[in-house]
Amino acid sequence: QVQLVESGGGLVQAGGSLRLSCAASGRTFSNYAMGWFRQAPGKEREFAAGISSTGRYTDYADSVKGRFTISRDNAKNTVYLQMNSLKPEDTAVYYCAQSARNYVYDQRGGTAYNYWGQGTQVAVSS
Repeated sequence: QVQLVESGGGLVQAGGSLRLSCAASGRTFSNYAMGWFRQAPGKEREFAAGISSTGRYTDYADSVKGRFTISRDNAKNTVYLQMNSLKPEDTAVYYCAQSARNYVYDQRGGTAYNYWGQGTQVAVSS
């Protein structure tokens, strides 16, 4: 059974930084792409970033490109999301997800992701 456990959320002022972590267990982590999604109050869930199984390829939503960095450590079964220059509009619950595929190309819709964490809250004050 796959388990994804996020950590690292919190309250930060605009312009600040946070690093989210997601520890995975249950199947061979290095075989699968990983993603971070977010859902703000009253809004639909949206894609933030994705990383291929090897870490070679990444993909970012336009809204976070240049500010967020996704990375993974396959030896630790962990994926990270470094978030810099945070804005109030980044406030959301952030979810880690594991794909059924090993690539991230054209996977922003989220349907390829078949396992999800419980989410971690990120709040950015102005």
